[in-house]
Amino acid sequence: MPTTTPQPDDMHNPYGYSEMDWAAQLDPAYAAARSEVRRLSVGEEGTLSVKVKELVVMGVLASRGLQYGVAAHMRRAIEYGATKEELFEAIKAAAVPGGGGAYSVGVRALQELEQDGAFPPSSPPPPAPSQRSTATPPPSAPPPAPSRRGTAAKR
Repeated sequence: MPTTTPQPDDMHNPYGYSEMDWAAQLDPAYAAARSEVRRLSVGEEGTLSVKVKELVVMGVLASRGLQYGVAAHMRRAIEYGATKEELFEAIKAAAVPGGGGAYSVGVRALQELEQDGAFPPSSPPPPAPSQRSTATPPPSAPPPAPSRRGTAAKR
């Protein structure tokens, strides 16, 4: 029966999956091996940034219908600089191979993060070109009359 040993710092669970922490107590050696694979795959910069790797993982998880995993990886992508717009674009890209389910799962996860305050408040987007007014602008006021500085008023 395996004994519980303290986990090194690199075994930290960056996604908040409580079941993984629980399972690590059952088999610390396996947890250490998983941690190393995670570190090598998404845990450090390489040719792809951690942010980009997290966006890829999000798309895969959304395609599999795993909303809790999508939200967890969105949070980590945000830690590495992802914006709400980048997360949404990644979900839209995942919807092509993953279908409507991937899109719905991703949008729900993104909405959950927004409701949790994960993003700074933003100003409303400008209206779309089709919504802009096409009315003729009001005529401009006539230019001011030239000043008569330095001349005496004539009577």
